[in-house]
Order: sequence, then C-alpha cells, then structure tokens
Amino acid sequence: MTHATLGDIIAHIETLWPTEYAEPWDTNGLSTGDMSSRVSTILMALDPMDAVIDEAVALNADLLFTHHPLLLRGVTSVASHTLKGGALTRLISHGIAQYNAHTNADSALGGVSDVLADMLELTDRQPITSGPNHPDGVGLGRVGNLPQPRTVAELAHTLARATPATQTGIRVAGVPNATVTRVAVLAGSGDSLFDEVRAHGAEVYVTSDLRHHPATEARDTAHRGNNTPHLIDIAHWAAESPWMSIAATQLGERLKEDGFDVDIHVSTARTDPWDLRIPAHDEAQGEDRHGTYS
Repeated sequence: MTHATLGDIIAHIETLWPTEYAEPWDTNGLSTGDMSSRVSTILMALDPMDAVIDEAVALNADLLFTHHPLLLRGVTSVASHTLKGGALTRLISHGIAQYNAHTNADSALGGVSDVLADMLELTDRQPITSGPNHPDGVGLGRVGNLPQPRTVAELAHTLARATPATQTGIRVAGVPNATVTRVAVLAGSGDSLFDEVRAHGAEVYVTSDLRHHPATEARDTAHRGNNTPHLIDIAHWAAESPWMSIAATQLGERLKEDGFDVDIHVSTARTDPWDLRIPAHDEAQGEDRHGTYS
C-alpha cells in the first residue's frame, strides 16, 4: 500500500462525483488544505458543523469530506470569532483539509438521489432535470416506477424505516390511501421542481424542506389533473445522511484498488437541527385530515 496525498484523494473524489455535474450556483471542492499533504485518515460527514470538526480533531483526521459546503456564500472575514472563520481556524490549526461534493453528488449515478430511490426500489429511473451535456442518467433527482402499486402511506412508512429518525418525522400532503406507481425523489430541498415533477407524470414527490406556499399550491391545484402529486417530506438530514456510508464505501474501494492506504470513517454526529416536537393537543393518534388511518 502507498501513502496518498490530498491531491490523490481529490482526483478519486472527482472521478466518482465530477465537479462538472454541479449546479451553476453551487460551491464544491476544497475549502482549505495543501494538495501535497499526506492523507491517512478521512472523516465523511453531511455537514461541516463544529461538532463534526470536533470529531475530526479527535480522530486525528487529515481530511474532512462533507456533502454540504462550508463556504456556499461569500464572506468578508474569516476571523476566528466569525461563524465560518471559527470553523476554518480550527481546521487549519489542526492540519485538517476540508472538501465537499454537493449537487455534483446529488446528480451523479449512484449518488444521493439514487440512494433515496433505492429505498423505494424504483425502476426505469431518469433524472427529474438534467444539465446540458450531462451523460444519460445524470441530473438532479430521480423519477421512476415502483415494482408494484403501493399507497402513499406505505411509501412514507418505508421511508421512515429506511432513514434515520428525526423529531420532525415524515410528513404527507395528499391522500395517504391513494395507490400510486410512479414516484419522483430529490433528497435535498426540492420544492422548486414541481413543474418538472408533474411533467414526468410522478404521482408522488419525495423531497425535503417543503415550504408552505409551494406545497399548498401544489396540492391546491392537484385537482386539475389526477389529484397528484402527493407529497412526502423527509427531514433534509435524514434524507441525505444515508449517502455518506455509501460514499465512504465507494471512495474506499477506489483508493484500495489503486493501492492507497487510507482509513475512512463516517461521522456519528447528528446534525439535524430539531430536538423536540410538540404535537397539537387534539391530534388523534394515526388519524389524518381525510379521516383515514395510516
């Protein structure tokens, strides 16, 4: 086995999740680090949060590889007392490089969206939307067919079992007992793609961070067609964090094939922000507003 440099690791990362697959507004790549430095230990995590950086320090990691960017928007200071500066200062002072693969990992084959689609065993998949000159199958989200018809509630329960538990849980907008066969999924915040989801004929849309106005408008106008799409909303962290273990395995296999000796760990830090959910006092157990039970 040979020792890997940061440059070696990044070359393998960008083979698995090419940066050209990223959305134009996105930030991907190296935030801090020396390309010639040696990398023996990598920590994989969804978010570059302080708790995750603490974990990387305790692990004596050389690289923190995250899905979400540390520097998505511009900053005017990286002083240690600032939000982003504090993170960068701690990373640099401990010799930890930081790299992220965001929407390029969402779009890539076998990436974040495919992991979510795998939970529902979707077949005949295609992207919800694809950028120019992307290879077949590459693009944001996935839309495909279920192996057999299922109800919206059954899909929600399947996702609840397959994703990490959160206080917000799984939310459904639509008719839980409706039987469906065609499903669209997008693990991140996906309420800007309703037009594309409808164009693909998806009867259910599984995504995260659904806001009030896009969700209510989508359901309010659903009667104009066949009362679709029904909506299943998963916590952002729960929808995307399962990819980290898959990504760690994929990267580890590539590095091993090329003879690199690198120890890869997946963060155990929980970076979902919500700690408590208080239900409505008159909430009936298992009953929805349609008077049916799931």
